[in-house]
Order: sequence, then structure tokens, then C-alpha cells
Amino acid sequence: MAQFTIDGMRIYGREEGPHNAQLALMIHGWSSSWYAMSPLLPLMARRFRCLAVDLPGYGNSPRLEGRTTIPRYADLLSKLISELSDGPVVLVGHSMGGMISLTIAIRRPELVERMVLLAPTISGKLSAFIDMFVSPITMIERFPATNAALTALDPYMVRITDRLMRPASFAERSQISAEDYMRLRADARRSGQGRVRAECYAAMRANDLRGRLSAVEAPALVIWGAEDNTVPLRDAGVVADELVNADLRIVPKAGHWPQFERPDLTIKMIAAYLGLPAVTTRLDDSTSPQEQVGRAAEFLAHSDVGNGLNLAQRTRLAAQSRIRSYPANKTIAQANENTSDLLIVQTGTVDVWSEPTDEGSQRRYITLLPGQLTGEMSLIDGGRRSAELRAGPDGASVLLLTRERLVALINEDPELGSRVIWNIAAALALRLRLSNMQQQMLISSLETITGAQVPGRPGDY
Repeated sequence: MAQFTIDGMRIYGREEGPHNAQLALMIHGWSSSWYAMSPLLPLMARRFRCLAVDLPGYGNSPRLEGRTTIPRYADLLSKLISELSDGPVVLVGHSMGGMISLTIAIRRPELVERMVLLAPTISGKLSAFIDMFVSPITMIERFPATNAALTALDPYMVRITDRLMRPASFAERSQISAEDYMRLRADARRSGQGRVRAECYAAMRANDLRGRLSAVEAPALVIWGAEDNTVPLRDAGVVADELVNADLRIVPKAGHWPQFERPDLTIKMIAAYLGLPAVTTRLDDSTSPQEQVGRAAEFLAHSDVGNGLNLAQRTRLAAQSRIRSYPANKTIAQANENTSDLLIVQTGTVDVWSEPTDEGSQRRYITLLPGQLTGEMSLIDGGRRSAELRAGPDGASVLLLTRERLVALINEDPELGSRVIWNIAAALALRLRLSNMQQQMLISSLETITGAQVPGRPGDY
């Protein structure tokens, strides 16, 4: 466990990912710990320096001195962000952690680039089920004497509280594993948290965000389980009305824990939003170093294939591509070879040459400049490459995208996949149109010279 000291307060957390990458601060909810973010860590740590904290009073972190409030949490974590990062960060918040994330975005907007919010508490009012069955126990826990009595009775109350909490927290067809369920319940039953749980229950109500979300500048992906009986979907309506830059998604067969109940769908949504590599490809099949991916994403903004893509989409596309560099005049691909690879020129130039004749001579068809692509037909049909590709006189670097990875991207992120396919088709159509125009001009020149019509004019069929 990582440990940090902010204003004399020790904060523990689970840290994963490259230390020099952008920080993703992950904030759990009420009666929880860093483990609430564990399903998201393997993929997010491939691009971000992930820090899943134990909020003061939860997990391994000692509680705050004095009364716990949402603004106090937000201010403490804002100082932690300033300590660890030179630039804005990504916030990932679950439940009360979502409310804390939004509060940071309101109070310190310069610290937040974007957010992922999982069933965030907005109004502070939890479901009627929680108010009726859980809150009485929570409020009793705040007093040391009654808390001690409840702790002594805990072995007898576990089955009762589990029966109460399961329908409040999880969907009827929840896919959460037994191991994860027991770990989450263990966090909720951790001894010594009675006072902070009671204070946080009141703190959420006192931090009603309704009417304040329009001040949030950072964009946010907001994910809610369709059967959430802890933070009701009525709060999602507030998000839809007030959070201007929100992408609101509802996950079926999920309750209050979509990251555990529907991890496949939830992680795909987050991966698409944050521009992470496709999760349907093997995690150990690395593509290119993260620094190169970042530069490639910037470059794609000015390429044929990246036309109209936002930064997250370009980053995700770059993460699926391999980066290859070639010295001057080096052969990149042979003519007549079977392939399904699309090549995008990143730096330098790439010359397209005809197949050698029997005498060994070749003709250069065209020179491809940075941003242009080749291999569209090979990508589509997996046929033989019709020309030889050779690095230009100053060498070249290219992004290589295989059909296998593009198909995985399309299946996982249809919006991005359809835009990429559209851009590839547009580039191919433009190339065919230019080729047709050149052929027409050549035929017109021959007809002018010979005075006779040349058969097979383009457009005659």
C-alpha cells in the first residue's frame, strides 16, 4: 500500500501504473475502500498512474480529526492532487466518491481534466430502502456505546444485514463473484468505522449538488446500474438536466456496483471514453510505449484516418497501432505479398513502386506524405499487396494497424470503429477519384494527339 501525508493526515491507497503518466485518482464510496476500484485497475494502469485511495476513516486510513464532511474530503484530495501532479488529472468516483469528485471539480476546476462517475451521489438522498432499513443502524453506530454493542452482536447480525444490503446494492441478475461480494461486505463491516459512516451519511445529505452541476466544466462519463437501490436513478435525471458535458449510460443487470456486476460492459465504456487499448485483445500483447502513443495520437489529428476523431478516440486508435521506423530507401512491404495491414505515414515519406518487370525495372507510382495511408484494400480483403512500399530518402515511420485489431476495436467501440471505417473509405474513394481523373487526362491527351477516340474511357461502362 502506498502512503501519503497531507496536512499531517496519513492517506493510504493502492497505486499501479507508470509513475510518470497522467494521474488517475480513484475515490471509493460510503462503507468501502480502495478495493471498490479494483476491477478498473488492470486496464487503466496501462495508461495512467492510478491511485485508488482509502478515504480517511475507511480502509487503512485513519479518520479526520473533527467532523467528516464532503468539502473536507474534497479539499484534502485536492491537496493530494497538487502534491502528486503538475497537471489536471482524471477522477474516477463511485457513489459518495462520485459526489467528492464533482465537489473537487466545482471547487478546484483547474485540477480536473475529466471524470468517470459510477452511480454518483448527487442529491445526497439515498433510496427509501436505505433510509428505512440501513440508516437507523448507521445513526446508532455513531455513539461509542451502541457501536460497541452492535460490534459484539455482529456475528449474529451478519446474515440479517447481508440480506438487507444485497437487494439494495446488487441487481437480481448480478454477475458479481462470491469472492468480490465477500470482500465488499467485509469492507462494509470493518470495525471502528461507525462514527465516520454516520457522519458521511449526514455529510452527503448536507452536500446536495442539485443546482450546482452547471458549474462543472470537466466532461464526465456517468454510469448507473439500472437496478440501483442505493443511489436511485432519480439522481441520473439531475445529471441529464444539469451536467452539461455528461455522457450518461445505464447498465442493465447491474445495481450499485456496475464495475463488479457488469465488469465487461462497464470497462468497455470506460476504455472507450478514456481512449484506452481495446480490452478484447490480450492485455500482455503490448503495442508501443505510452510516450509514443501520445505523440501518435496528436499526429492522427492531421491524418486521413483520424479526421473528426476526438483526443480519446485518437489515443485509443494509436494504442491499437504498432509504430515502425525504417531507414532511407528501406523496403517496408513487398509487392504481391498476402497481408491485411493498414499503414499510415507518420514521419518522412513512403514511395509506392510497381512490381519489377522481367528486366528488373520499376516505376514509382506515387509518394505518400505524412497523414496519408495505404493498404486499405489489403485491410478489407486480406488479398495480395499490389505494389511495393519503400521508405523515402529521409526514412519513414509508420503506424501499422492490423485487421484483427481493427475488428476488435469495432466490436468493442462501435462509434469509434464506424468513424475509422468511414475515414478509410473516404481516403480510398479520394484516391480512386484522383486516379480516374489522371486516367481521363491521359486519354484526352492521346485523343488530341491521334485524333481518334481511345476505347475504354473511364465512365464508358
